[in-house]
Amino acid sequence: VGLFSPQLIFEKEGVYLHTNAKRSNQDTSIPGFIRIVERVRKSDGDGGEEDTNFDPGYEPDWAVISTQRLVLRKLKTPLFSTGQWAFSLPLSELYSLRRSRFSLGRNFLVLTSRGGHPLPPLHFHRGGTRELLRALQRYIILDPSPLDGRLFLAYPQDSGTLPQSFDRLQFLDDGGNDLVSRFIHDPYATTFGGFSKVTNFFRAALRPPESPIHTRTPQDPSLPPQPDEEPGFELITCGVELGPKPDVTRGQPLDKWEEFLDSEGRVTCKEKIKELVFRGGITHSLRKEIWKFLLGFYPWNSTAKEREDILRVKTDEYFRMKVQWKSVSEEQEMRNSLLRGYRSLIERDVNRTDRHNTFFSGNDNPGLTLLHDVLMTYCMYNFDLGYVQGMSDLLSPILFVTQNEVESFWCLTGFMELVHQNFEESQEAMKQQLLQLSILLKALDPELCDFLDSQDSGSLCFCFRWLLIWFKREFSFEDILTLWEVSTFIYEICTKYYPMVWSEDCCY
Repeated sequence: VGLFSPQLIFEKEGVYLHTNAKRSNQDTSIPGFIRIVERVRKSDGDGGEEDTNFDPGYEPDWAVISTQRLVLRKLKTPLFSTGQWAFSLPLSELYSLRRSRFSLGRNFLVLTSRGGHPLPPLHFHRGGTRELLRALQRYIILDPSPLDGRLFLAYPQDSGTLPQSFDRLQFLDDGGNDLVSRFIHDPYATTFGGFSKVTNFFRAALRPPESPIHTRTPQDPSLPPQPDEEPGFELITCGVELGPKPDVTRGQPLDKWEEFLDSEGRVTCKEKIKELVFRGGITHSLRKEIWKFLLGFYPWNSTAKEREDILRVKTDEYFRMKVQWKSVSEEQEMRNSLLRGYRSLIERDVNRTDRHNTFFSGNDNPGLTLLHDVLMTYCMYNFDLGYVQGMSDLLSPILFVTQNEVESFWCLTGFMELVHQNFEESQEAMKQQLLQLSILLKALDPELCDFLDSQDSGSLCFCFRWLLIWFKREFSFEDILTLWEVSTFIYEICTKYYPMVWSEDCCY
């Protein structure tokens, strides 16, 4: 007497097998469906043989039937396939599931059994992979592989392999005090490092012992070949088709300025200037003037007379703010911990910012005094943000170019309008940029992405400083000047007009 009968849990149509048909009368895309079926215990009083005949009312070309754990419910409809291409896999035998995407945007899955044999790729022409994964997670654990974010390893829900204590994770094995200090200094990177241990612990605890290899029955020769000498899963490369790389060359630096001004000193061709700067940068002798437009100190449509008025007003405003912090007595500062903290950070950072540059070298260099005073005044200008480590790196190239305290301050405020979110305490902007960088890397160089994942560097925390201060410490000082003036226009274009002009103006 049969004790079990099948119950349909999940069904998805529009799933195809893509074959390697060599004859004209063979289909290259075979339609079918995928089902998840539970073998349920029959209620008392039900007898008869267990139904193993599949009769859904229609006959697809193929089907995948996955059987599940036992439940005490009754099912009346028989659910086992006899179609030409039908095959089944108990979820207890599922080792891994790889989710990929064709260039046309259609998802496909590759299931691999514990015998090390991948089943034919299942192409979801009408979508549905997420729904399938959610249904599977009712019965098994799908854990992303540490080596490939598209590969999920399958473990039973009731593996009973988690008796170990969290004490074995040894969060403080690098020295408790050092970890705490690193967390306070850089909570984002340190948090990623700590939780990677949790991930590795669970992967080791849940990984089942190796199962013996099971021999598969021969499949139709028109299906994609599955060589027995290749254990594991079938690697299918589905890169992003970017099209031919455009033929571009760097232009010459912008070395003329007067010809772009009218009789009143107004810029007549802003877009042409931006194009020239984007392609070739700016001659150093013109940076002092053009950077003030570039960073928002002067409006592009201002006349020479208007710029004189702007400079006069901004100079007065700057020194009013400077007097505010310079007039604070030591006794007042002792009762203002925030201002005292800003001053301490600034003094420490100023003494180690670009000391190799002659503009900031030496102990009593006036450039260091200007760097300090501008940063302190910025604290008064934006007291909510105040000073955060890294701002001195943003100011030093600006101060080097302008050679002027007032102008460098207002250029810094313009620059901070672009990047201030990088320095906010929540670090949400930095997390978002790291996520965007990760997405780009997966699309453009999946091999490098997989390698970084294998080295526990998939979070890209080593890129944090690059993005925070615009690669300031990664290139030479002169290269940074060119990179920033070019990148500022890229940033402006992409934030205002993305995605409409991204492919034309930003992918350079």
